[in-house]
Amino acid sequence: MTKYIFITGGVVSSLGKGLASAALGALLQARGYSVRLCKMDPYLNIDPGTMSPTQHGEVFVTDDGAETDLDLGHYERFTGRPASQTDNITTGRIYMNVLQRERRGEYLGATIQVIPHITYEIKAFIREKEGTADFVLVETGGTVGDIEAHPYLEAARQFSNEVGHDRALFIHATWLPYIPAAGELKTKPTQHSVKELMAAGIRPDILLCRADRHIDEGERRKISLFCNIPFERVIPALDVKSIYEVPLTYHAEGLDTEVLKRFGLPAGTQPDLSKWDDIVDRIKHPESEVKIAVVGKYTELSDSYKSLNEALIHGGIANRVKVKLDFIEAEIFENGGPTNALEDVHAILVPGGFGQRGTEGKIKAVQFARERKIPYFGICFGMQMAVIESCRHVLGLSKASSTEFGATEEPVVGLMTEWVKGNELVARSGEGDLGGTMRLGAYTAALKPGSRVAAIYGKTQISERHRHRYEVNAAYIPRLEEKGMMFSGLSPDGKLPEIVEIPDHPWFVGVQFHPELKSKPFDPHPLFVSFIKAALDKSRLV
Repeated sequence: MTKYIFITGGVVSSLGKGLASAALGALLQARGYSVRLCKMDPYLNIDPGTMSPTQHGEVFVTDDGAETDLDLGHYERFTGRPASQTDNITTGRIYMNVLQRERRGEYLGATIQVIPHITYEIKAFIREKEGTADFVLVETGGTVGDIEAHPYLEAARQFSNEVGHDRALFIHATWLPYIPAAGELKTKPTQHSVKELMAAGIRPDILLCRADRHIDEGERRKISLFCNIPFERVIPALDVKSIYEVPLTYHAEGLDTEVLKRFGLPAGTQPDLSKWDDIVDRIKHPESEVKIAVVGKYTELSDSYKSLNEALIHGGIANRVKVKLDFIEAEIFENGGPTNALEDVHAILVPGGFGQRGTEGKIKAVQFARERKIPYFGICFGMQMAVIESCRHVLGLSKASSTEFGATEEPVVGLMTEWVKGNELVARSGEGDLGGTMRLGAYTAALKPGSRVAAIYGKTQISERHRHRYEVNAAYIPRLEEKGMMFSGLSPDGKLPEIVEIPDHPWFVGVQFHPELKSKPFDPHPLFVSFIKAALDKSRLV
């Protein structure tokens, strides 16, 4: 029978609960168990699709077209198991489901309340995972004590009682702050956090204690005593240089061992962590270094490009290269701004984005890469900017633009009004809702035989994840191909441009999809492997 592990957080937010869940999932996998990870988010948005990436970080898109929390990216990168729409729920979606049922009269006249109706909906989200894996790890977003977290804690408490103590376990992540004036780590915030959790009716089985330095035995015993938790289950979770060290460090501290012992499962056999050892060794002992300029518009928060950052690191792991990322705000290149910031980089990448702000700067970055023969990778919006740049400076269409920015004489990029999904024709209008209405999820594409991307992938049929509302206008393809640009990837019906490249360039590729979403440290995406290899070749020419 499926066993459930609930991960909660206390003291402060951003403790790395998602990373802890992913690392524990990887450790349980290494011991031969199947795992499934999911996330419950306490905000009222239906999903993060309309939220600013500078507030919430990136939107992670699944194969089945769900816009989800970035933690699901961690889950996939560490376990290799594809996430789905049913692995992420928000308070907004829960309330929407309940209220829709109420409107339909499904509650037979009952008064709708947080308990039992909202908590029942939360429990249903958890319960539908029964039988899908040996372990289901359920991360609760937010912080214990926050008012919006209460329904989730209550639902988890009820659920654990219903399935029984032998099938439910609670891990609580806390923070031990270091006070320089006192010269010591402080345990009191952890004590108060556990007290808060116990007030909700939940006694944590394991404490995951985040700290930036060694936690000595005395401090651990103090936590054990005051929190009524066995000493060996007070697990240090110290900062590491790479997130891919986390499975190794958590195993060394006994996290997976204590989880199995708590469930009464054999814990004596050591897991096979050789692939994680190899990954960490490649990160710690690179043979070279490359500098990649990421020219974007959400650069003030690195989590805005979380999957992208990791995919570039994965490309570095494959090439045994240290990847140094230089995030550059696109707007600095506008209004005659200098491109000096790009002079010493080995490759340029323009990521996805929305809106007009920074577009002219991105176009200048594309032009710089094309003319200077610097490896260029354009993703989603970055592909669109690459095509607009070529239309302006190669075809001479000075008015080339996107209809996303308003009416234009040369609509090189326009709103997609319809596309094929499976056997269904999907239609959209510019006046409709923004949330959940883009071309979302996995779609296939056909690659041109003999093209650079066909050689990179090693095949001519691919499936990649999409998240966009605008598309390159296919009417401009013939003129662009006459001038040396190749549209080397199209939708199976040949109507939607998916990949563009410039054969007469060391490495110039733009893709409409988001390849970073499928990259993993132990299975790097081929486009990022090739891109970093091109950057490495460029570095050796300097």
